Amino acid sequence: MNQRTYGEHDDVDFVIVGSGAAGGVLAKELSTAGFDVVVMEQGPWEQPAQFTHDELAVERELVMLNKAFEPNQTFRRSASEPAALNGHGLLYRRAVGGSSVHFAANYWRFRPSDFKEYSMRGPIAGSGFADWPITYEELEPYYTKVDWEVGVSGAPAPSDPPRSRPYPMPPLPNKSSGVLLERAAAKLGLHPQVSPMAINSRVYDGRGACGACGKCAYYGCEFGAKSSSLVSMIPKATASGRCEVRTDATVFRVETNARGRATGVMYWDKNGREQRRSARAVIIAANGAETARLLLLSTSSAFPHGLANSSGNVGSYIMFNGYAYTTGRFEHPLNEYKGPVASRVVMDYYESDPKRGFYGGGGIDARFPYGPIAFAVNGLPEDLPQWGTEFKHALRDYYTHSMRFMSHLTSLPVATNTITLDADHRDRFGRPGFCLTYTDHPDDMRTKHWFQQRTEEMMEAAGATRVWNTPVIALDGGVHLLGTARMGNDPRSSVVDRYHRAHDVPNLFVCDGSNFVTSGRGQPTMTIQALAFRAAEHIARFARSHEI
Repeated sequence: MNQRTYGEHDDVDFVIVGSGAAGGVLAKELSTAGFDVVVMEQGPWEQPAQFTHDELAVERELVMLNKAFEPNQTFRRSASEPAALNGHGLLYRRAVGGSSVHFAANYWRFRPSDFKEYSMRGPIAGSGFADWPITYEELEPYYTKVDWEVGVSGAPAPSDPPRSRPYPMPPLPNKSSGVLLERAAAKLGLHPQVSPMAINSRVYDGRGACGACGKCAYYGCEFGAKSSSLVSMIPKATASGRCEVRTDATVFRVETNARGRATGVMYWDKNGREQRRSARAVIIAANGAETARLLLLSTSSAFPHGLANSSGNVGSYIMFNGYAYTTGRFEHPLNEYKGPVASRVVMDYYESDPKRGFYGGGGIDARFPYGPIAFAVNGLPEDLPQWGTEFKHALRDYYTHSMRFMSHLTSLPVATNTITLDADHRDRFGRPGFCLTYTDHPDDMRTKHWFQQRTEEMMEAAGATRVWNTPVIALDGGVHLLGTARMGNDPRSSVVDRYHRAHDVPNLFVCDGSNFVTSGRGQPTMTIQALAFRAAEHIARFARSHEI
């Protein structure tokens, strides 16, 4: 890659661990602001032309995900249980652009209530429910920066939170499933709206428009139309002449000096050799799992329980977002395997309503998340033939005639839901693996069951000739890795302050999904990037005023 390369003895202002949704934004903002930046990425730098539509490789062998390279995560429902190897767990991409490369690109903003639900509702037994230390109004300008600098297609709806600027691109074309959602909404008195997507609906910022290939979720975009950090942020960072993205660099420790300040990071290069990269300040943006592991591994006499962990909350309060859905077959072909994941969504049930008897809310969109192999294995109703000629006939018919209404839901922060180090299961470098301890809060399960009833009602109203539900399940992992280094004003109950500065280390910043105080309603990436734009502005201000 044509980028600046810093020598071992060159001074740099910031080392950023991670190049995903947050890390890419931070790298771009700080380097274009005139700071010298090195980004440490433990995976390779792949270009859009290298991405594949091979369903077996992507969805079965998980070549885009960490599970293909570190399959030995463990899981348990409570700390009193023995941990067992888990087939699901903590899912993310190790490569330049991180999980923004394979995300579905739903770009919902949080609403004002998301930041102050504790004040609105009060405590929830068995949870660490709390307000954020910032408000929607503070974050709104940075949501708008995401719209315009990352690239989002959409159209505002009457019920949307206030925005200071329109979308930069018109909506993507409506899909058959979106039309059916609109039909259901009209019958039920609901209010459908455009699904905002971080996918180009037209040529934008030098990148092409969506080719409607249908391979968004879990796949990379060979058109460069999906607005991942790989194509929207990292090129601008390296073009500044002040940013190096160092690939195949696995950071295993943040170094600190006798004064308790971060001095740089230790990492393994692609050949497994230990290296050190010094910097005036360290920013961790490695995702809610890797960030927690790195902080817990960075022990010292001053930080015996892990770096920035005086509160004991590093690794705690992990949230994934719940989901529930109903599938239906329709009389006419829908051909939902084409185009982006979703085009329309209903937000009527977004807010939590005490009349339901539990905490929880979310949005419901229309989608069909299957390739032909996955649909053959998991998509058909269970009472249909599973082999032979009749199976083939059913697969041919149902694959082109089916779609799903899917709920994207809240997930309460619970202190006993944790990521901890598992010394019995190590990676190829000898790092302890992850042990995930997780049980859905009872309100999360009630939310999922309630929303599945709503999706079934919608499917019936849409006119499906056959409707079937997939059983609501208790989560054992996911792709939304939130809450393991939460932000807050009180150092006793949070890891970073409202500017993402670690309470314990003045020149250490953490900015990614780990900072979330509550989970939102299922689509966190836009908020992660808005937080990163905001954090970068304040970090630059601190640096210029010599506060770091």
